[in-house]
Amino acid sequence: MSEPSQRTGAGFKGPAELVLAAEIAHRYYLDERTKVEIADEFRLSRFRVARLLQVARQEGVVRIEIQQSGAIDLDRSIRLRERFGLEHAVVVDCAEGDPALLRAALGRAAADLLGEVVSAGDLIGLAWARCVQSMVRQVRRLPQASVVQLTGVLPRPQDPSGSIDDETAVDVVRDLARVCRGPAYLYFAPFLVPDAATARALRRQPEIVRAFGKASSADVAVAGIGRWAPGLSTLYQAATPPERTALAQAGVCAEMAGICLAADGEPLHTPFNDRMIAVEAAQLRAASHRIAIPYGSEKYPAVLAALRSGLVTMLVTHSALAEALLSRDEPARS
Repeated sequence: MSEPSQRTGAGFKGPAELVLAAEIAHRYYLDERTKVEIADEFRLSRFRVARLLQVARQEGVVRIEIQQSGAIDLDRSIRLRERFGLEHAVVVDCAEGDPALLRAALGRAAADLLGEVVSAGDLIGLAWARCVQSMVRQVRRLPQASVVQLTGVLPRPQDPSGSIDDETAVDVVRDLARVCRGPAYLYFAPFLVPDAATARALRRQPEIVRAFGKASSADVAVAGIGRWAPGLSTLYQAATPPERTALAQAGVCAEMAGICLAADGEPLHTPFNDRMIAVEAAQLRAASHRIAIPYGSEKYPAVLAALRSGLVTMLVTHSALAEALLSRDEPARS
């Protein structure tokens, strides 16, 4: 609240009313008293209290400013949520130059968001991605909940900096379950196997049957988004060169938890899917809250595809990618 001007505001009858308005504004905005409580204290009608508060704002006695909080880009967060009809959007103001630092910043924001949306007794589904791994590492406290694995284990990838990820999908699920003090529904099968027959046999394994059965009733699901292009998807890197070409020709633009998506958001089923140990689009869509954590502005076509698919209800990303998404004219598919 600003200091009242010594000159009587045009909206007030005189200095006494100006002082009264300032005192009422202090009670309302700083002391967090209700209008009814203020009316009783000052022996005024609630209507007059409301009028004095309104005029106090109009005359500059009270100025309300929305400040950027920490590293959150509030303007783009609001615009992104409204633009794509999301439940929540959190945009981190962080440069793209260092992927590890960017993942750490997004992981912190996603961990905080997870803490806001998870309730006691919930089931959390995790699809392996570096950004999901970063989130789990930074979760400090959650209500008691259980955790289920949504995708199999990929070979531990090496990033351009030369470091090798030391955690698999199993480790990430187990680590979050430890924080949540609940059970972990996990399995050690690969994400991608050599042929469809092997995948069918693995899907009949009891631990996978149990995990996939649980996944269909997850309350919260968390995943990354990959673009079907070199260096922009760990699943792309795991595919053979002929498969990469074939899927691109089939219209695959993005992948999310192993679900291949066309540019318009339509899930595509290809022979490649038959080799995966991962949830299907209908299972992911069944989760009430679906958090995606994409990074890298060059991924914007893939993120647009995921937003159009209806598989994402909450997005955690960074300013450059958010701006790339907002600059596109074509609306998201309802």
